[in-house]
Amino acid sequence: MFFYLSKIFWFFAQPSNFILLLMIGGVLLAARTRHTRLGTRLFTGGAAAFVLMSFSPLPYILIAPLEARFTRPDLAQGPPVTGLIILGGAQDGRADSAKELAGVNEAAERFTEGVALARRFPQAKVVFSGGNGQLLDPRGAPEAVLAGRLFAALGVSPERMILEDRSRNTWENAIFTRQKIEPKPGERWLLVTSAFHMARAMGCFRKAGIDVEPWPVDYRLGDSIWDFNAYYPDGLRRTDMAVREWIGLVAYYLVGHSTALFPR
Repeated sequence: MFFYLSKIFWFFAQPSNFILLLMIGGVLLAARTRHTRLGTRLFTGGAAAFVLMSFSPLPYILIAPLEARFTRPDLAQGPPVTGLIILGGAQDGRADSAKELAGVNEAAERFTEGVALARRFPQAKVVFSGGNGQLLDPRGAPEAVLAGRLFAALGVSPERMILEDRSRNTWENAIFTRQKIEPKPGERWLLVTSAFHMARAMGCFRKAGIDVEPWPVDYRLGDSIWDFNAYYPDGLRRTDMAVREWIGLVAYYLVGHSTALFPR
């Protein structure tokens, strides 16, 4: 139930969708009813929000604390790496699996960094967690199936892989992965996911009882808050991404899926 409610809620709460609905509602009120003033205010507010999210440092301000929350550990220190846990979210759902090995989106570093770590630690297990998180197309191929095919093509032995193909969100990533790997005390597991998503992922895996170390990838920010190349159209998309993550942190903590409101 949480999965379905979160999907429906996010459709309306996503800033880009909300702005569009606000502006359309404003136009309809101004043109079709006597509430011209209210319609004009709604449209103006939506347009102002669009400009703020697309042409200002707001996305940087929202994402920066998320990406800075966790840093990578020194893998030369401590016990050997038992395994890598790579989270889904890098698969392009529009890709035709019959024509492409595996279509990837802008989070492709989850795949590429995972393969690089697998080569660096040839004895480590390679766990991929990702099912089909689509609300309207639940019959599509789980992301783990495509990831396994991609990893094998890039030289990762299938004998090393553990593919978890049931999860639809981060909490299910954690609980279903625990069932697959049955972690033991003293083992060292690296969690590979996007830097902006790492806080929520760490909270979930800790709550599920898996002692993981963060390996953030897919950084979205440059060195300067005034990086104008990151503005429109990327600004609006990054605002959507950051707001979704902040809402997710709060929601997961309130329903008991995370150990802390903002894990550190």
